[in-house]
Amino acid sequence: MKVLVVTDYGTPTGGAEIQSLRIRDLLRERGHEALMFSSNARPVDVEIASDVTCLGTQGPARRFLQAANPWAAAGLRRVIRTFRPDVVHLRMFLTQLSPLILRELADTPTLLHVVNYQLICPLNTKLLPDGTPCRYLAGAVCQTTGCVSLAGRARFALQRRMWVAWADSVDMIVANSGWTAARLTADGVRVESSVIYGIPSLGPRPPLAAIPTVAFVGRLFRKKGVHLLLRAIPIVRTVVPELRVRIVGAGPERDALQQLVRELKLEDVVTMHGFVKRDEIPTVLGDAWLQVVPSVYEEPFGVVTIEAMMRGTALIATNSGGPSEVVREGETGFLVPSGDVSALAAAIIRVLSDRGLAERLGANAYAIARQEYTEPLSIERMLALYETTIERFDRNRIPGGETERARARSAMR
Repeated sequence: MKVLVVTDYGTPTGGAEIQSLRIRDLLRERGHEALMFSSNARPVDVEIASDVTCLGTQGPARRFLQAANPWAAAGLRRVIRTFRPDVVHLRMFLTQLSPLILRELADTPTLLHVVNYQLICPLNTKLLPDGTPCRYLAGAVCQTTGCVSLAGRARFALQRRMWVAWADSVDMIVANSGWTAARLTADGVRVESSVIYGIPSLGPRPPLAAIPTVAFVGRLFRKKGVHLLLRAIPIVRTVVPELRVRIVGAGPERDALQQLVRELKLEDVVTMHGFVKRDEIPTVLGDAWLQVVPSVYEEPFGVVTIEAMMRGTALIATNSGGPSEVVREGETGFLVPSGDVSALAAAIIRVLSDRGLAERLGANAYAIARQEYTEPLSIERMLALYETTIERFDRNRIPGGETERARARSAMR
């Protein structure tokens, strides 16, 4: 099978981006032909790993490109013409590639794999300025609530209009979690199923660190809640004074978080490792007692949760979003209310005060990860979805080999 993976970024800088690259690589390992098409934008200074790129940017011009990127549309058209994929696996496209690429997919079976809220939220968080979950349908309310400016609202409206115009270029829509599927369906995007990611299997974990250690992995955005973790640490230290915290990740909140570390006088407690390559994370965090996922928004999935489980690490996560579907209360970790620093501190104390508990939770997490979240299992599910996507596309063909979508596309042009 020939598969073209299409996504905004071709860099291994976040869970969704890493998964896109792994899907391509796993397909190749199984003997399939696979290419990745992305923009050439780099959110952090790491090498682009996609096969074909188009113009992208992290600068101010991005606000225009994400509304309509003609370089992305032209580049994708060329790749489809030369590679002739059996199926396109479309992932993220609203930050760099733009909905303009959708019209280039009309003649190719296409699976849209939704991994975030960009189709239904201009901020991609479904979070209001006061920190509460947003339950509004996107529109004028996005401006009246103070989430976006008039220009931001107009840009999102343009994206939505193009999505509506060319949505039938997509044959099937799936999501990365049941939570994401439910949120999008509630906002009018029909998601048929969810596909849980797979991750590389690891051997048994090393012994826990001699000193109780807390880990965080993720992009350093405000929505990831690292500031809440840091504010919980002084409370935890009243019971576990010797604890240490390791933070892995890069992002725009780094300077603010470093300042917060200084304000809380945690310089000797917190180590900020910056960006760490995925295959090096087990070396940096393998002996951590627990990993915290303190997101203040409803995390669509949070691949870091299953990566921690595969390392045999106990988990504490907020009780909403994708992580709440993964963490098993009292079996692999604990769930706490989003934004509740006291509850977060109490859960951390509970684990760090009992080495045996940390070991049991981690062992349970490891066993479940090895059973449910492996890459072979995940890619088998993906291949089955590709077959369904192709079959659905073929059912839409009419005499002469042209498709209804292609005819509609020709009429629009």
